[in-house]
Amino acid sequence: MQIEFDIDIKWTAFPLHPETPTAGLTLEELFAGRPVDIKQVLERLNRTARDLGLPFGKRKRTYNSRLAHELGKLAEEQGCGQRYHMAAFKAYFAKGLNIGLQSTLLDLGTSVGLPAQQVLEVLEKRTFEDAVDKDWKRSYQSGVTAVPTFMINGISLVGAQPYEKLAQLMESSGIMKRA
Repeated sequence: MQIEFDIDIKWTAFPLHPETPTAGLTLEELFAGRPVDIKQVLERLNRTARDLGLPFGKRKRTYNSRLAHELGKLAEEQGCGQRYHMAAFKAYFAKGLNIGLQSTLLDLGTSVGLPAQQVLEVLEKRTFEDAVDKDWKRSYQSGVTAVPTFMINGISLVGAQPYEKLAQLMESSGIMKRA
């Protein structure tokens, strides 16, 4: 049984690999020259996702998430931020879609109820570019190095976590359970 906590979640954009081109990179290209065992990393991520009941596909590429972050700010402003972020997570991690492409983002945005014209306008005019820049700066200043990172009252929890650990973080931070 999951208990609800009386908390508002504030999403903060973080650039994992901002240098990634729009077309993306293979994982081998991304980690070239670094001592990273890609197979082992993917096995660990798959195991964690499976244990937590999260969708996770067979990733072979990484994509630039900048525009997805900018569209996320519109979704948050329009009251569908949580749905958008979950849809973007599934598109990227479960389906392996390129969330740097305008066409993919148009599909994501409209799937959560954003008007197509508004999505296109935000992507073309880069309406939320400054907001994402501020998030990136805040992330760096807060010492964020991985996603997801959960931060409450200066306490951090890094990585996908079981519900119990997130509940413990909230309780230890004085956040009350909803009645």
